[in-house]
Amino acid sequence: MSMPPFSPTDYSGLDYLSTGTMILDAGRRILYVNPAAETLLGISGVLLLGDDAMSVFERSPELLAAVQTACAQQETVIEYELDVVVSGHPPIRLSCSVSPLDKPGDAVLIEMRAVDPHLRIARLEQARLQQEANRELLRNLAHEIKNPLGGIRGAAQLLEHELPRESLREYTQVIIKESDRLQSLMERLLTPHRMPRFGAVNIHEVLERVRSLILAETPSMSLRRDYDISLPEIRADAEQLIQATLNIARNAVQAMHGQGEIIFRTRVARQITLESRRYQLGMRVEIIDNGPGIPEDIREQIFFPLVSGREGGSGLGLAVAQTLVAQNHGTIDCESRPGCTTFSIFLPLPG
Repeated sequence: MSMPPFSPTDYSGLDYLSTGTMILDAGRRILYVNPAAETLLGISGVLLLGDDAMSVFERSPELLAAVQTACAQQETVIEYELDVVVSGHPPIRLSCSVSPLDKPGDAVLIEMRAVDPHLRIARLEQARLQQEANRELLRNLAHEIKNPLGGIRGAAQLLEHELPRESLREYTQVIIKESDRLQSLMERLLTPHRMPRFGAVNIHEVLERVRSLILAETPSMSLRRDYDISLPEIRADAEQLIQATLNIARNAVQAMHGQGEIIFRTRVARQITLESRRYQLGMRVEIIDNGPGIPEDIREQIFFPLVSGREGGSGLGLAVAQTLVAQNHGTIDCESRPGCTTFSIFLPLPG
């Protein structure tokens, strides 16, 4: 028994939703667009009906990947923030959820909501303050550990001289080497960050310096540029921004084992709040890699000291990067899924 043909009027009840809603058929053609989605995307739904979504959103790879994942796994995929680009229109920052539907067969429901930049930046600032408190606690803890650690090492050295057999000294060497390793970690936690030396900084010169360092260390990596060359110079500490960006890029290289692609992207960010101060114009610097992504169980803690998704990692690189960016009146955010991890550095532009 054949199924009756599907009509967009079957979903006319969605017209009254304030959430942008779009439905794709099994061939990924657009079956339905509600008025809220038309408003968000800035285009009439009539012009989209029947079009291939893969072509309409060809410049929105994150959205297309979410559609493919939802269909393959038959479960809802949520992307809290992504750039959606309709052909011929500027990018829009949206929160999207993609769900498979039973009717019509293999159809897909896409729900879209505008991202509130005020709430987002406030969340980043709150997270930064919490992480700074955690770092201060760790620094105090490191200070308390440092002295007895030195005593343990000294006692092991004295014991080594008293031991009669060389084979027994292997154990004291383990104690001494492990004490040195912990001592090095304590020093890194306790090292005070110097105050920034502000000057005129071209952000693309910073990124080019980092790019050259990464390629010198790992020639097998592919580093692509996507710069907005109209961005003006900023007041910042160039060396601190180089170190922060280098830490992020090195993390990406290590996660991909030296095989993959990193993109350095710069864009204008409008109406942002940094350190409780409102800026009409800001700068967004993105470091994007196509690696395996950050493990889900540590995504919310990656800027905490000693949190690392890599075996043998100290977990200090991103914590230091966040501190350095904060000293330059900026903040860092991260979005990650398998195949795409994006670290975004937000900095104020002179107004």
